Order: sequence, then structure tokens, then C-alpha cells
Amino acid sequence: MSVWIERQRYLMDYTLAAMGRRWARNLGLVAVYTLLVFVLASVMMFTDAIQREAGLLLEQAPEVVVQRMVAGRHDLISAAYMADIEAIRGARQARGRLWGYHFDPVTAANYTFMVPAADAPPAGAVDIGSGLARARGAAPGDVLSFRGHDGGLFTFEVRRLLTPESEIITADAILVSEADFRAFFGIRRGLFTDISLRVRNPREVTKVAEKIVERFPDTRPILRSEMQRTYASLFDWRQGLVLAVFSGALLAFAILAWDKASGLSAEERREIGILKAVGWETADIIAMKTWEGALVSVTAFLLGVLLAYGHVFGASAVMFEPVLKGWATLYPRFTLTPRVDLFQLAVLLFLTVVPYTAATVVPNWKTAVTDPDAVMR
Repeated sequence: MSVWIERQRYLMDYTLAAMGRRWARNLGLVAVYTLLVFVLASVMMFTDAIQREAGLLLEQAPEVVVQRMVAGRHDLISAAYMADIEAIRGARQARGRLWGYHFDPVTAANYTFMVPAADAPPAGAVDIGSGLARARGAAPGDVLSFRGHDGGLFTFEVRRLLTPESEIITADAILVSEADFRAFFGIRRGLFTDISLRVRNPREVTKVAEKIVERFPDTRPILRSEMQRTYASLFDWRQGLVLAVFSGALLAFAILAWDKASGLSAEERREIGILKAVGWETADIIAMKTWEGALVSVTAFLLGVLLAYGHVFGASAVMFEPVLKGWATLYPRFTLTPRVDLFQLAVLLFLTVVPYTAATVVPNWKTAVTDPDAVMR
């Protein structure tokens, strides 16, 4: 074993020296290769991290949200539904929720008005998200005005800003009292936007939803698991969109890598002929070229992954943020929790390192088995 290791060490020393003689060519290849890995790793890391953040937030969501449907559209639901839904076996607690959207022409952004379940602001006051505060330049104690459903002007005093830790879901939020919400949107008492429902046993969520549909055919239960799948599908779609945009660059790199790996220059062919002439075995030459391909691809892979890690978790993926987060006027500012999926890294390693390294073997083998005199001619 020690002899084999010593032999590989000598081959690596020679490989590094040979690569140093062609440093400009190898440096350019590593730079392009690194850029490819950087793009792929950035998209994978960002999508995985934001999916995880969304999953953690949705874990606090109710097991079931019940909406009333009229002509295929979401409509307000009566409070009379709540008692009957709560009486279904397995249901624990039903609560009517009030929320709605309001377009603000001042910032050209949509705000989300909500009535919180607890600690609601008093009448005439609001709690606002940090994204809205930045857009309107508002602070606690300031006054904000919005036009309600009838065109009337509603004025609210900002009680406080919502915590930055919750900005991913509260950037555009405005929390108001129930009385202010109903007056602003013109919703009479006894009507709610939807109903949130807690279920005693998580394994009975689907069964409870089926009972709700049987008893109230005009309702649509939305399960928490469906919300999680929807978010996952949304981010997967955006990930695919970014990769589709860069597919041309990926194809160009594949052609470049294949050309560089499979097409030996006259200098390389002469080098192989000289090595054969001085007694190198074919296996040694193939091993030396394999080391060369592995060094180029592994170096580019490590550089690309490290740069992607810094780009995603240090700079919040500024290059792909608008596409992967979505198009919005009020972008939430939040820090992603650093996390690396080893399976995804393994897949990326297999797709980027193995093909290039393997592509170097065949042309070098063909040259190595040729007569040295013919190769040098």
C-alpha cells in the first residue's frame, strides 16, 4: 500500500508541475468551471433554505383553514358555520379570521390588513410590518392614512413595528382592531374571511376535512400539508426557471469542457510521447491525466460551493433574489439560517466533477497506447 501511495504522490507532483506550465489554460478553465458550480450551488442552497424557512413558519399554521366558495370564488363565511364545524368529532377549536388586501397608490404596493388573535391594537391604532415602515418612512407615533371601501379617509396611529424576526411573513402586514377592520372594508358583524380549525389528532385531519365538505358542500378546507406542498412547488418552479435561464450557459460550458478534456493539443501529445519513450507505462499516463482532470474539477467545485455559500447566507443571494423570492414591491429582509444539504452537494459533485474527469480518460488512453514515435511526429 505504501508503494502505491508513494507512486500516486510522485504522479501528483508531476501533474502539478505540468499544469503549471499551462497555467493560463488551466486557470481559465477553472474560472469558467467555478462560475458554473457557483450558479448551480447558489440556486440549490437558496431554494432549500427558503423552503425550510417557509416550512418552519407553516408549522405554526392551523391544521385546517375553511373557506366558503360562491361560483368558484372565495367568499365571506358566516359565524354560524363555526359552531357546527367545531362540533365535528376530532375538531378542537374553530376561530373566525379577518384579513384582506389593500392597494396603496402611494407606494404602489399591496398591504395585508389583519385582525390578530391576541393583543390587537386599540381602535384607531395599527401595528405595521418593517417593510411597510420602510416604504412609508413610518415609525411608532406617526399617523398613516388609507382610503377605505367607500373612498373615505381612515387615519391610524402607528402603535409599534412588528419584530424583524417575523419579517418574512409580516413585511406588508397591518394589524388593526376588529371594529376598524370591519369599518375599513365594510364587512358587517357575523362575517369572516375564513375559519381556522385546530384538530385534536394530526392523523385525523383529512377525515375532519372530509366531514366538513360533506356537511357544508359550499366550503373548501385547505390543509396545512397542502399549504406546505404549494410553497415547495412554488419554489421548485422558480428554481427551475432560474436554471432554465442559465441552461444556455450550462450547455456552452459542457461543450467547452468536453473540447478541453477530449482534444489534446500538440504539446500534450508530444509530452505523452516523450513519457512513453522514457519508460512510462500506459497506466501511469492515464493516472497522471486523471489526477489532472480531478484537480481541475475538484478545485472548481470547492471554490464554487464556497462562493455560493457566502453569496446565499452572507449576501442574501442578491443575484437571484428577485426571481427566487418573487416579484413584490415590499421585499422582506430576513437572514437565512445557514444549512447545507449533503445529498444535494453529492448530486452536484456527481454532475459536475465526474463527467469532466471521465472525459479526460479516453483521449489520453488513445494517445498513450499509440507508438511514441508516431505520437511525437
